[in-house]
Amino acid sequence: MKPIDFSELEKKLAHEFRDRHFIFEALCHRSFVNEQFDPDLRDNERLEFLGDAVLNLAIGHMLMQYYPDLEEGSLSKLRSNLVNESQLAGVSRTLDLGSYIQLGKGEIRSNGWEKNSILADTFEAIIAAVYLDGGFDAAFNIIERHFSSLLCNITDSDANNDYKSQLQEFVQGTHRITPCYTVIQESGPDHDKTFRVQLNVPKLLTEGAGKSKKRAEQDAARKALDLLKSDAKS
Repeated sequence: MKPIDFSELEKKLAHEFRDRHFIFEALCHRSFVNEQFDPDLRDNERLEFLGDAVLNLAIGHMLMQYYPDLEEGSLSKLRSNLVNESQLAGVSRTLDLGSYIQLGKGEIRSNGWEKNSILADTFEAIIAAVYLDGGFDAAFNIIERHFSSLLCNITDSDANNDYKSQLQEFVQGTHRITPCYTVIQESGPDHDKTFRVQLNVPKLLTEGAGKSKKRAEQDAARKALDLLKSDAKS
C-alpha cells in the first residue's frame, strides 16, 4: 500500500499527529478495508462513534458560553441544527477530506468522496483521531475554529423554529394522530440534493422543500401551521 502524505491535511487541521496510525484509520472507509484482506486494518466507524461524542461535548460547551440565558431545550435544538450531516460535510469540504478518504472500488465508481454521509462520518472520525492523539483541547480547537462563525450567525429564535414539534402538539391535541411525512422527490447530485416532502394531516396537505429531509419536513410543517392558524382566525 502506497504511503499517504498527510502533511497538507495536518496544516489545515493545525494539528501534527504524533501517531499517524490515528489519522490513517480515520480516513479508512469500510468499503476500502473490506477489499484489503488485512486483519490488522480497521475502518473508521469506531472513531466516528467517539468523534460524535467529542463533537457534541465541544459544541454543547460553546453554546453554553455563547448563549448563557438559553434553557436546556433550546440549547439542544441549536446543537442538533449545528451537528448534522449537511454541516459536517460542509466542514469536510473546507478541509478537502474527500481527497484523502480511502474508499473501495464501488464507492470510488459512485464518487463516494462527494457524498455527504461519508464526508460527515469522516469528519467525526478525524475529530476522534485528534482527540486520541492530542487530547480534548486539540480537538476542541479544531471544532471551535470551524464552528464559531456558525454559532455567531444563529439567534435565539432559531431554537424555537421547530415547526414539526409545534404541529405535532397541535394535531395530537385536536385529532390524536401523528402527522405523516413522505418524501416525494429527490433531485440533484448526492452532495447537493434537494428533497420534496409531502405532509398529510386531517383535511390538510402541504409540501415542503429543503437540502435535507429534515429541512423539507420543517418547511412542510411551517406551511401547515400557517394554514391552521389562518383557519382558526377566520
